[in-house]
Amino acid sequence: MTTDTVPTFVAGPAGPGAATTAGRRRRRLRPGRVALGAAAVVTILASVFPVYWMVRTALEPTRDLQAGSVTPWPRALTLDHFRTALAADGFWAFWRNSLFVTLGSVLVALVVAALAAFAVARLRWRGRGVFVLVVFAAQMAPWEALLIPMYIVVRDVGMLDRLVTLLVIYTVVTLPFTILTIRGFLDAIPVELEEAARVDGCSRATAFRRIVFPLLAPGLLSTSLFGFITAWNEFAFANTLLIKNQDSRTLPVWLSSFNNVFGTDWGATMAASTLFMLPVLLVFVVLQNRVTGGLTAGAVKG
Repeated sequence: MTTDTVPTFVAGPAGPGAATTAGRRRRRLRPGRVALGAAAVVTILASVFPVYWMVRTALEPTRDLQAGSVTPWPRALTLDHFRTALAADGFWAFWRNSLFVTLGSVLVALVVAALAAFAVARLRWRGRGVFVLVVFAAQMAPWEALLIPMYIVVRDVGMLDRLVTLLVIYTVVTLPFTILTIRGFLDAIPVELEEAARVDGCSRATAFRRIVFPLLAPGLLSTSLFGFITAWNEFAFANTLLIKNQDSRTLPVWLSSFNNVFGTDWGATMAASTLFMLPVLLVFVVLQNRVTGGLTAGAVKG
């Protein structure tokens, strides 16, 4: 006669995994981590709230804006303010002006900076250290302090009220950062790639164009994003150098006088500000995922 034995399971002591999980939970509840998380939340809210309030005001009808009672969200939605901003006199002309000086300065700065950074990172020539030091000093200099000297120089050469003047100035402003950034990306590209291309018969210029330049894509995108934001949002130089010719104004200058044109129409003013913000936001969304990739992943075997 056989008796069936039912196996029984006895709970043993917790393994090392449970202790590790408990330790992680205790670390997550440390006061320092809580304080850092709270500071991050406050910083995000302080950064996002003005943008939210701008868009909220642009979407709320005028009667609700003039009612005097403030609510966290609009009681009704309307696109009338955006129609008013788009129909404003000169809006599209000023849009084209801003796009011209912004894209032009970004392209010129990228070409000049790529060549200068290649000369600094790959070539050996007398005065290279001094050149890098001068670029660093130019990067740290407050360009607003040079506004009056630049105005005097531009006035003396007869280049006031011209968009080309703004294009040159924006190029000069963004050039130091662009050179230093692209130089850092060039230092991360193995020299062996260029040497192998030159052994195969490529000249230095051909090796740079076919080997190095494609690998610089993340650096070029990141610097172009910085240059685009800087030139698109710049106000001081545009407001100072474009005085007489109102048709040459850019969007920031036009936006500063937008409230004077429409009086107390804050909805139209906020709608114009939202439209002014959209290109920068679009460029950032398109480029943000392309500037963090590896430069030469898999190019050289270890």
